[in-house]
Parts: sequence; C-alpha cells; structure tokens
Amino acid sequence: MGTGPRRGPREPVHDGVLRAGDLALRAWGVHVRTSGLEHLPVDGPVILAANHVSYPDFVMLQKAVLPTGRRVRFLCRADIFDVRVVGGLMRRMRHVPVDRAAPAAAYLQARRALLDGETIGLFPEAGVSMSYTVRPLMRGAAALAIETGAPLVPVSTWGGQRLWRAHAGPDGRRPRPDLHRGHVVDVAVGPPLRPEPGEDPTALTIRLGRRLAEGLASLWDLPEHRTPPGPPVPWLPAHLGGSAPSAAASLGRENVPSAAVGVAWGPGHDPHR
Repeated sequence: MGTGPRRGPREPVHDGVLRAGDLALRAWGVHVRTSGLEHLPVDGPVILAANHVSYPDFVMLQKAVLPTGRRVRFLCRADIFDVRVVGGLMRRMRHVPVDRAAPAAAYLQARRALLDGETIGLFPEAGVSMSYTVRPLMRGAAALAIETGAPLVPVSTWGGQRLWRAHAGPDGRRPRPDLHRGHVVDVAVGPPLRPEPGEDPTALTIRLGRRLAEGLASLWDLPEHRTPPGPPVPWLPAHLGGSAPSAAASLGRENVPSAAVGVAWGPGHDPHR
C-alpha cells in the first residue's frame, strides 16, 4: 500500500482539530480499526461515501484515512456553521455547508474542491440511520463522481452507534454518549466505484447502496460486535435480534428527503436485481 499524498500546505486549525479529536478518542478508549486503505488512490480527488450509524461517524472516518495524508472536507448540515466558534472552525477547515432547501451551492463547492484534487467526505443517507441498515440515499455523491471523474469510494462503518446512537432505547430517553471505554469501531474502505458508460446518478447510487450494505453486513458478525447475552440491545438492528426500530418503522421517524433513491439493497433485497 502506498503511503498516500502529502497533506500539502500546513493548515494549523485543521491539524489542531484532528489532534484534539485523536486525543478525545484515546481518552474515551475507542479503538478505530481500519481495513481497505489500499483501495484509496495515492493522489488526486476522492469521494468518500459512508453509511451513517452514529453522531461521531465523521471523526472515525477522518481518523481512518489520516494515515494516507488526506484531510477530508465533509459535507455537513448548514445549521452547524451557525454555531459560535464551531462554525468558524468548520469554515477554516473548508468543510461544506449543505442547505437542504437549496443544495446546489454545496454541490458546486464540493465539485470545485474535487477539481482541485481534494478529498470530499459525505454521508449520502443525509442523516443517521435509526435502523442501522443503509437507508435511502441521495444522488449527490454519484452525480459528483460522474461529472468530475473522481473515484467514488464506499466506506462501511460499524460500532459508532455503541458510542452515541441516534434513536431512543426502550426507556424512551434521548440517547447520550456512552462513556464506557474499550469500544471498537470498524471502518472498511471498499474498492472505488467508477461510472459505467451512460450510467446515470440513480443507477450509480443503487450500486453504491449495495456496496455499502455488503460492507456493513461483513462487519456485523465480527467478534467485537456480536450480541452479548441478555435482553435485546438498542445498538443492534431488529433483523439481527436487536431492539433498534426496523428499517420500515424508522422511515416514519427519520427526516429522509423526498428526492432520495429508495432502498434496493440490504436485508430482504436481491443484490442481483
């Protein structure tokens, strides 16, 4: 595996935040285990498209690819940029604000970054999945890959929901971070997807969804993520015996944009159709 590109000019704010994030994970006792970094091109633009199971997923994704020297510019909800101090840091780190009511500006900014050779990170589910399966996906990642020629790299992640999940457990309480030490988070980088001749964003998005679902399924049964004895746990999908809401039930609670591509992957779907 190559060592990856140099990070280019120094970015004191970005690098300082990365160091702080790394220290926080160490203090939390979180082990981020990465596989598949050999699938990342050594240089040039890359689109990292990941599933979304927990609030801190972006921290895990950046930490996973940091050995390649890539600073990830994430597409994030626009309202985060309105938070004092945080918003200023986000802009200094050149992350991209996404206004769901007017997403074209974010697309253009991400396209410009890719044409400059940057690494763009996004969660095409446009929100955290309450069922922990891959929910409907937005077409933006596929459209960027088709227009810019940047490799579309699927990234499956699992374990972050044990740190800070998005849905309430059986007691109905709002989830809070689990500060217990020793959690393992897996980040699996898959082979790049490249658009086929004449392929449209919907078809490429379906291929992306299937890759994400396949990668996620490969992580479910790793020893560190197996279900402990006892009652159903809220961090495990319903189809695996957990108490998380099913994919069908969670759709009624998740704010999924109407423009998203419907699920054609994961449990109950034929991957060859």
